[in-house]
Amino acid sequence: MGSIDTSFDVFNGFYNTINGQLSKTEKTRHGINPATGKPNPEVPVSTQQDVDNAVAAGKAAFQTWSKTPWAERKKAVLAFADALEEHAQDFGKLLTQEQGKPVQFAVQEAQTGVHWLRELSKIELKEEIVEEDAQKQVIVRYTPLGVTVGIVPWNFPIHLACGKIGPSLLTGNPIIIKPSPFTPYCNLKMGELAQKFFPPGVLQVLSGDDNLGPWLTAHPGPDKISFTGSTFTGKKVMESAAKTLKRVTLELGGKDPAIVTKNVDINSVAAKIATLAFLNSGQICLAIKRIYVHESIHDQFRDAMVAFTKTLKVGDGSEEGVFLGPVQNSMQYEKVKTFFSDIEKEKWTVAVGGKNEDKPGYFITPTIIDKPSDTSRIATEEPFGPIVPLMTWTDEDDVIARANNTKMGLGASVWSDDLKEASRIARQLDAGSVWVNTHLELDPNAPFGGHKESGVGYEWGIGGLRAFCNAQTLYLKKST
Repeated sequence: MGSIDTSFDVFNGFYNTINGQLSKTEKTRHGINPATGKPNPEVPVSTQQDVDNAVAAGKAAFQTWSKTPWAERKKAVLAFADALEEHAQDFGKLLTQEQGKPVQFAVQEAQTGVHWLRELSKIELKEEIVEEDAQKQVIVRYTPLGVTVGIVPWNFPIHLACGKIGPSLLTGNPIIIKPSPFTPYCNLKMGELAQKFFPPGVLQVLSGDDNLGPWLTAHPGPDKISFTGSTFTGKKVMESAAKTLKRVTLELGGKDPAIVTKNVDINSVAAKIATLAFLNSGQICLAIKRIYVHESIHDQFRDAMVAFTKTLKVGDGSEEGVFLGPVQNSMQYEKVKTFFSDIEKEKWTVAVGGKNEDKPGYFITPTIIDKPSDTSRIATEEPFGPIVPLMTWTDEDDVIARANNTKMGLGASVWSDDLKEASRIARQLDAGSVWVNTHLELDPNAPFGGHKESGVGYEWGIGGLRAFCNAQTLYLKKST
């Protein structure tokens, strides 16, 4: 790390970062530990003035950061990644306290954020000569947009912040990170840590209540919004950004189907699908949310999924061996519980789960609903919790049509030992990411985004970096 001191306390003192300084606010609020229902420490509630100050600092920083050589920007991003890695264990513990996920997954998330920063730093947007002859040269180059805003959700606050910070800063754009009001702690600490590596105003973090997002999206100063969250909120972000023609990238909700053919190892695939449906307590836009199993293996597959699901431990994420922590917040908890109250009303068949323990914290029992109707809520809406429908199919064209029959198009997967069959089905699924014999595996070098109402534009990869830039074409005549 050279002479830079990276020692700092991850667990105490949560402040905004504005123009290189830690900044308090008159009003504060706190998140809730979802495993206990107890309050976490106080965090700032930003004012309109804080937003104005951060945007002004970002604009001033843009004048120099945009002209800083790519190699220097890359060096700073990599130094920040090293420091985040150094504190990954503590960030993981803090993430469990604010988000609820089991600590091994929380530390893994911090390490994934580090990996994204490093991998994205390997990409460089170079000038391209697209045509040249004796008379002229035509060059395409990518120039930074200005100040960007990264709006980060509560399910993966560290990883998804890194996925916005890296591309924005590498391409010369200062960024203001706005964490979810439910999970502000890790993002505030990332902002504090970042001040050791970036000039004032290059990376700022503002915590706030429900006013903060609209203030940032409507503000005339920022040039781009990168938003990850629900489709409902994404539409509001786009509407607000349209008034000033800000660029937007929207990564929104999903209703990911998994199609299981008769050609699979039933026990192995059933365990994998249950894992990928219930990981992070189902709170992943890309989690498996609809399971279509070939009718000929349905009973065996259901029984294997049930047996595996029964082995998954639900509890406080700081306890040993826990796989499902609590749902992150009371609002989401109440929403997920409405699917449970539908069980009796809709006469759904419960294969496993179906009832939740009455204890402190927002805990939901992993639940599989067997053969609900394709038009039922559980088959059409995104619960964002650990409850999934298991349905059957016999005709390939029919199951593809059913899988595509949604306004969402984020992810999808096909499971088969016949790779020709799997590839044929996969290529007909309308989603931004399609997997064969796996699900949820992401690559920082590949584009990530949704079709239909699952998003606008995409992040990561070389295209994700270009999304933080204007394309400029230079036409150079070699003589007057």
